[in-house]
Amino acid sequence: MYIRTKTFKNKDGSTRTYLYIVEGKRVNGKVRQRIVANLGRLEKLQEGELDKLIEGLAKFSRRQWIEAQARSIQAQWAKDFGPALIFRRLWEDLKLSSILKELLAGTEIAIDVEEAVFAMVLNRLCDPASKLGVSRWKETVYRPEFERLKLHHFYRALDFLADHKEEIEEKLFERIRDLFHLELDLVFWDTASVYFEGRGAEGFCEYGFSKDHRPDRVQVILGFLMTREGIPIAHEVFPGATADVETFRVVLKDLQNRFRIRRVILVADRGMVSREVLKEIEAMGLEYLVGVRMRRLRAMKEVLGRGGRFREVKGNLKVKEVWHEGRRYLICFNPEEAERERLSREEMVGKLEEKLKAGGLKGLIGNRGYRRYLKVEGSSAVVDREVLEEEARYDGKYVLETNAGLSVEEAALAYRGLWQVERAFREMKSGLDLRPVYHWTEKRIRGHIMVCFLAFVLEVVLMRRLREVGYEGSYQEVMTDLERLKAVEVTVDGRNYLVRTELEGKAYEVFKAVGIRVPGRFLEVGGEDVVERGGSMPGNR
Repeated sequence: MYIRTKTFKNKDGSTRTYLYIVEGKRVNGKVRQRIVANLGRLEKLQEGELDKLIEGLAKFSRRQWIEAQARSIQAQWAKDFGPALIFRRLWEDLKLSSILKELLAGTEIAIDVEEAVFAMVLNRLCDPASKLGVSRWKETVYRPEFERLKLHHFYRALDFLADHKEEIEEKLFERIRDLFHLELDLVFWDTASVYFEGRGAEGFCEYGFSKDHRPDRVQVILGFLMTREGIPIAHEVFPGATADVETFRVVLKDLQNRFRIRRVILVADRGMVSREVLKEIEAMGLEYLVGVRMRRLRAMKEVLGRGGRFREVKGNLKVKEVWHEGRRYLICFNPEEAERERLSREEMVGKLEEKLKAGGLKGLIGNRGYRRYLKVEGSSAVVDREVLEEEARYDGKYVLETNAGLSVEEAALAYRGLWQVERAFREMKSGLDLRPVYHWTEKRIRGHIMVCFLAFVLEVVLMRRLREVGYEGSYQEVMTDLERLKAVEVTVDGRNYLVRTELEGKAYEVFKAVGIRVPGRFLEVGGEDVVERGGSMPGNR
C-alpha cells in the first residue's frame, strides 16, 4: 500500500486535491489499483489533521514509533559513573575526607584541596595521566563536585600533600588498623629506583645505582612499608644516590616513633641485596629475609643436598629449614612448578638432540639456551648429562636466607607475599613515567608519589573487601566491570534526567562488598525525586 493524490478541477478554474491510501494488486498479469481509503482533502488535512493521523498510525508501527519517540529524547552526554561511586565510599570509610579537611582547617587555603586530591587519586585508579590530563579527564566522570576544579587546584593540592604527608599517613593507618583489627607486629620494607628524563629536581634527582638498569638517568629512591597482610602503611622518597641500607636506617628510626612498630624485617627479592648490605644490617641488630641466587652461591650444593623432610605450608608450597656455616636457609619447593620445569627441559633437550643429528653444531654453540647443555669435543658435541642432572636439583625450588626469628611457615609465606610490595612499586612508578619531565620540583614529585600511595591504599582496601565476600577475580576485571556503568543525561520534553546503564559482570558484587545501594536507574537532574529507586536487592541491576 502507498499514498496517492488525485487533483480535480472546479468549474471556477480552481483545483482540489484528495489524499488516498491505494493498494496495488496484480490481476491476470496486470497491476490494478484499488482505493483502500479516502483520507479527505489535502488542504484540510494539512491544517493539522494529517499530523494527528500520522501520530496515531505510528503507534502501530514499531519502527515509526521508535523514531517518533527518539525525536522527543536527546542524549546530552554519557560519563563514567561506577568507579567514582565505589572509591568515594571507600574514601569516606577511611575518613580521608575528614583527615584532609582537619589538616586544611589550620591553613589559609581557600580552594577545595580535598576534592582535588580525590580527583587525582581516582584518576590514578582509572586512567593515569599527567596533572594537565586530570583536568581534562575529570570531564568524562560523573561527579558534579569535579566541575569547580581548575588546573591550578591540582598543583596546589600536590604541595599540600607533600607538606602533610606524615600526618596523613599516621591518621590513615590508625583508621585502617581500626577497620581491619590489625596488630602491627611485623612489617616489610623494600626499595626501588624511579628514573627521569632530563635533569629532574636539582639536588634530589641524582645518579645512583639503578634497579631499572638506567644508570644514564637521574633518579629518586622510593621505599615502601607494608603490613604482613599486604596493606600499605607509609612510603619514603630519597635522593637518587641513597644506598639501600641508608634508607633502612632512616626509615627504621622514623617509623618506630610514628607507628610504634616493634619489629621491622627487610624483605627483598633474589639478587637485590648484596652480602655487604646484609652484614651491615646484621651489625645494626636488624633482621632480613631475602631470596638467594642459587646458581651463584658457592654453598648452594651443600644447602640443597642436606637431608630432612619438607613441611607443607600452604597450597603447593613446601619448605625445609637448613643451617649452613651459621646461616639460616629455607628451601621452598613447589611440586607442580618442578614438573613443569622438568617437562620443559626434556622438550628442549629433545629438540637439541635432533639438531645435533642434523649437524647444526655451529648454530647451537651460538645459542645461549642450548650452549649450556652441550659438551663440545673437537668438532663434535653431545648433550652434557651432568649439567642436566645439576639443573634438575633446582626444579621448582627457590632458597631464602634470613636472620629473623620467624617460623618456617611465617618466613615462607612472607616472602611469597613480596609481590604485594613489588606491585606497589610498579603502580607508583608508572605515574612517574612522564617523560620528558622539565618542570617538577622536589615538592611536586613528593606530592605526586603521595597521590599514588593513596590510590594504592584504596585499591588494596577494595580488594580486601571483595575477598571478604568471596570474590576471587583480579583488580583489572573489577575495574572493567565498574567502568561499564555510565551515567547518561537525557532531555525528555524539555526536562533533564539522569539515566544509568545496567550493571554488568561483577559490578553488583562490588557495590555489595563496599556496602552501598545501587543508584536508581532514572532520576531527574536537580530534583529530589527518584523515579525508580535502586537498592541492594538481588536482581536490581
